[in-house]
Amino acid sequence: MKTIGLVMIVRNESRSLDKCLSLAEKLVDEIYITDTGSTDDTIEIAQKHHAHISSFQWCNDFSAARNYALKQSDCDWNLILDADEYLIAGTKRDILDFIETENHVGAIERHDSYRESKGEISKSTVFTTRLVPRGALYEGKIHEQIVSALPIAALPLVFEHDGYLQEGKGQRNLDILLEELQERPGDSYTLYQIARTFWIMKEFAQADGYFEKFYQLAPVAGTGYRTSGVISYIYNLLELKKYEKGFQVIENEKQRLDAYADYHFACGTFYTQAIFSDVQRYIGYLPEIERSYRRCLEIGEIPEHEGVLGNGSFKAAYNLGVWFEVNGKTQEALNYYRRAADDGYQPAIERMQKI
Repeated sequence: MKTIGLVMIVRNESRSLDKCLSLAEKLVDEIYITDTGSTDDTIEIAQKHHAHISSFQWCNDFSAARNYALKQSDCDWNLILDADEYLIAGTKRDILDFIETENHVGAIERHDSYRESKGEISKSTVFTTRLVPRGALYEGKIHEQIVSALPIAALPLVFEHDGYLQEGKGQRNLDILLEELQERPGDSYTLYQIARTFWIMKEFAQADGYFEKFYQLAPVAGTGYRTSGVISYIYNLLELKKYEKGFQVIENEKQRLDAYADYHFACGTFYTQAIFSDVQRYIGYLPEIERSYRRCLEIGEIPEHEGVLGNGSFKAAYNLGVWFEVNGKTQEALNYYRRAADDGYQPAIERMQKI
């Protein structure tokens, strides 16, 4: 039977490491933890879980640290996690079946929690490659990627991730990304990651130029990050009130991104705020608001699209409820609020109580 190792790099992870290991240790045969300079009780927590512990001097290069950690493992396959990722579904049997039946590297499904501008916590879905055979290594100083000749397939493991709710990581990541961009100035993926990092940090003016360069350079086909980048670009243009540029991007992407609920949700949001900013100028876009959110519901939730949870269901239904309420169509509004409330969406429940 193939052996499975859990491989992690850590630094000052006492907040989350015990929870992470308590859930993940049942998936693996051995635990390998490489510490990059902890000053809290991270190492003591790792020892409690009988981990093999090594040290690596941090050098602003995630791939270097991860590759060192992977080389500590004697297992046939390695599951790579971060300390702020917590198993919510999946078993060791799932991993073993995957290894036996799939000639692939495995991508876990991860639900990322993040805080929106109004303070609401939302979740998005990503699939990220984390199960690899011995000998596979990473490249890239940050947002590192596995180098493997094997294709990627979804692994039936689901994790929650709360790292984006913590402060301080944005600037660290940005410093590394900007250094990487100096080495590869025309790399659209690095431009995307810099723009997204500024956007998440709410530095919208700083993000703008990087989004524009990314949009000019990113290949239209064959890059999974382009869709996310374009949608984020639309939201960033909205924050900067660059409505004409936003409408141009939306029009350019109508055919390419028609299958993505997150694109149509961004469009609906953009149309709404543009009209509020200048009714006379943008009133012609009014029908597009309803059309956009209806399209979201037609598409529904597709985890493989790695979108925001609710954009294809309860959030779109709620926004349609608001749309019908402000247009005096109370019964239609209640129907959509009820649809959102059935998914437990609290703002919809509150609107129904007020009506």
